[in-house]
Amino acid sequence: MADEARGMAVALLDAVLGERRLLSQAVGELPSAGPAERARAQRLALTALRHLDPADRLLSPHLRKAPPLTVRNILRLAVVEMAVEGAAPHGVVNAAVDLARRGRRTQHLAGLVNAVLRKLAPASLAGLPAQRMPMWLRQPLVRRWGRGVVAAIEAVQAAAPPLDLTAKPGRIAPGEPLPTGSFRLREPGQVSALPGFEAGDWWVQDAAAALAVRLLDPQPGERIADLCAAPGGKTLQLAAAGAEVTALDLSEPRLVRLRENLARTGLQAEVVAADLLAWEGGPFDAVLLDAPCSATGTIRRHPDLPFVKDGSELPALVALQSAMLDRALGMLKPGGRLVFCTCSLLEEEGEAQLSALLERHPALRVEPPSLAGIEPGWVGPEGGLRLRPDHWAEAGGMDGFYMVRVRKP
Repeated sequence: MADEARGMAVALLDAVLGERRLLSQAVGELPSAGPAERARAQRLALTALRHLDPADRLLSPHLRKAPPLTVRNILRLAVVEMAVEGAAPHGVVNAAVDLARRGRRTQHLAGLVNAVLRKLAPASLAGLPAQRMPMWLRQPLVRRWGRGVVAAIEAVQAAAPPLDLTAKPGRIAPGEPLPTGSFRLREPGQVSALPGFEAGDWWVQDAAAALAVRLLDPQPGERIADLCAAPGGKTLQLAAAGAEVTALDLSEPRLVRLRENLARTGLQAEVVAADLLAWEGGPFDAVLLDAPCSATGTIRRHPDLPFVKDGSELPALVALQSAMLDRALGMLKPGGRLVFCTCSLLEEEGEAQLSALLERHPALRVEPPSLAGIEPGWVGPEGGLRLRPDHWAEAGGMDGFYMVRVRKP
């Protein structure tokens, strides 16, 4: 019999690929199930999304016409289980056939599922290209960095990412130390069971994201605003450095996790749920603005994004980032510093945003980064830090980010 997790995984794929809904939204609407089954369903769906193109290339010669989406997703999931996860073909095929039989709209295609998968078992994706980014994203990246770099980014995005941790000053976290000061675990298991979790010695934070606070260089006693703060990794870094932190975010539900992490780590920050464009605060010694963006640098962690977004939201996001930047500058004391960052691979949300900011505020001074562990090629001629998923590719890569520090006159 098909287990519950496989059925939920197919439902998640239907939601992402058919309804263009984010996986995080669809997971919350899964039927009641145990935590282990829900986690397995999400892991299976994520793995399938990371390998959808190769799986389709393998299936295509055996399908005279495209079956309904749910049947395609049953086939895709089975191929990925065999080819990527190394599951026993006999059990995978039987489970896929049973899944098709249980659906009122798919039961008549159970024979097709059986025939196709028995021809493919055991499946292999060897030699097939990695999952490609959508053309609206891929084309500008190819123009900027070339096909070789983009292929390297896609190869990193096709693999499940490692888990990065940031430790409090003077503490260490489990895993391998990284050149920039983070710690990395390739196979972390249950996060809450890791040593130091209950003691609050560290928190989960991608190594690239952790560089934004290091670029800001917070000092003890400084008043610092963390704008768009949830889920809170940067707030924790600032508080651990001894700053007086105001953490602001529009979403009260997203701030719940931030408050939980503050409590677990024993760190202090003022937490405010408000709209940055309407909130009155400051003046601050320093401001960190991790602005809403396309999130195209986080596909390695969120492989559903390319199937849900089409780039049409980009102009509105760029306009919002500009308005937030101007607002953040108004909160700074004279001589104060601002770090602007986005988890985006797109120039519009990084280098071009900085150029526009300097046109509006020509007295601002860009302060290029001088940080442990970063490579010279990561710093652009304008003085910003451009991080790509293929950096440290052999060690698991990193999220894509753009970040820059400017100082107010």
